Amino acid sequence: MLSDIASSLTDPAYLVPILVSVAVFATLFTIMAPYFERGDLDKRMKSAALERDEIRARERARLHAEQSRGGSKSAGLRAHNNASVRGIVEQLNLRKALADDATVAKLRAAGYRTQNALNMFLLARFVLPFFFFVAAVVYVFVLENMTDKPTTVRLLACIVAAYAGFYAPNIFISNQSKKRQQSIKMAWPDALDLLLICVESGVSIEAAMKRVAEEIAIQSTALAEEFLLTTAELSYLQDRRVAFENLGNRTGLEAVKSVTQALIQSERYGTPIAQALRVLAQESRDARMTEAEKKAAALPPKLTVPMILFFLPVLIGVILGPAAIQVMDRF
Repeated sequence: MLSDIASSLTDPAYLVPILVSVAVFATLFTIMAPYFERGDLDKRMKSAALERDEIRARERARLHAEQSRGGSKSAGLRAHNNASVRGIVEQLNLRKALADDATVAKLRAAGYRTQNALNMFLLARFVLPFFFFVAAVVYVFVLENMTDKPTTVRLLACIVAAYAGFYAPNIFISNQSKKRQQSIKMAWPDALDLLLICVESGVSIEAAMKRVAEEIAIQSTALAEEFLLTTAELSYLQDRRVAFENLGNRTGLEAVKSVTQALIQSERYGTPIAQALRVLAQESRDARMTEAEKKAAALPPKLTVPMILFFLPVLIGVILGPAAIQVMDRF
């Protein structure tokens, strides 16, 4: 029975309609998805507000622990964790085995800041290797694929699939972090201009960041979240320098770190921040324009091979085709 299923799955007459149907469905989904997509701005802003409340509760719990010289630091924190996932992570001690400070930093850079997100990430890294391995075993041995390969090669393919499952969560987090950084990078010059206007009008840096977060949220929700979190940290952390440093570390962008260093120097030495923001905003805008020009300059070499493969044969056929037909008629 399994051999019949495998033969039917590998039959071109059976596969071609399935692949065509999948391609048509994917095309329709790609075209229609933007019309049914709902913006998650309110949800993400609410998440940032909850993060602000967590910072407030954490600082209160820390101050209470310092005053009482004991007690639990997490007594005042809100619990947003999935109990079952947290229980599995704690029983298997996955936090110690699979996570470190760099893992937490990567999750924060991707926009996942809660303890529940870390637990889900650790559980995925633990479960996915087994899932990928079982799927590879079923594909290779049960469905009898790769029969022309030796058994050791087939086992090696299953082990490679398990490794792919182990690193799949890291790849997902890395992609999410890059998308988030790209969103922040595109909106950063405009945010600096708005921040400069607010600072020059006499608004404090906390109120300015809050106002800019409200204005820039439509263009970049990620940047609005970071500004709101920085505003919360400026309000509740003892050292304001730590709040600015956290902003640069969470985003991982040099342009943001330059601005945070300017803000730290302004806080420490009392230097005016308006001129520094104006220069940094112009530099960020020039850097974005330079990157766009670099991509535009790289288009001609990239288009050379497609033009040779697809356009040139058609042009040759259109130009030389009538002449070839006339020659064939003559001779």
